[in-house]
Amino acid sequence: MDYMLLPLKRYADFSGRSRRKEYWMFFLGYMLAAILLGIVGVILGGFPNGQASGGASIMMILLGLLVLLLIIPSLAVQVRRFHDQDKSGWFVLLNFVPYVGGIIVLVFMCLEGTRGENRFGPDPKQTAADVGDIFS
Repeated sequence: MDYMLLPLKRYADFSGRSRRKEYWMFFLGYMLAAILLGIVGVILGGFPNGQASGGASIMMILLGLLVLLLIIPSLAVQVRRFHDQDKSGWFVLLNFVPYVGGIIVLVFMCLEGTRGENRFGPDPKQTAADVGDIFS
């Protein structure tokens, strides 16, 4: 649960590095929240007989607010994932390439980060014990 909330604690922090676990747990939390809001919308009477109703409007408003609330931490954690691979945060703009951009970013989000320190900071996987072993 800590990994789901860590990007919210680092809301607009575009510096440093983030582990794959942090990115994917945040993504899982985001999807669970969207599904939960969708269920609430259906319970409130959204889409009876295949047509939009007041419940659907509420659901769309809630989903829109969720997206607006989480767009900055989503971008920040994605930039930090690129930093973990020693790539510029500007790689986020690949999302705007039609058809293949999202697939390319998905592949990058699945790749392991560089081991050890890179130009964006220390390895987020390294623990204090590992640091002690390196210097001994």
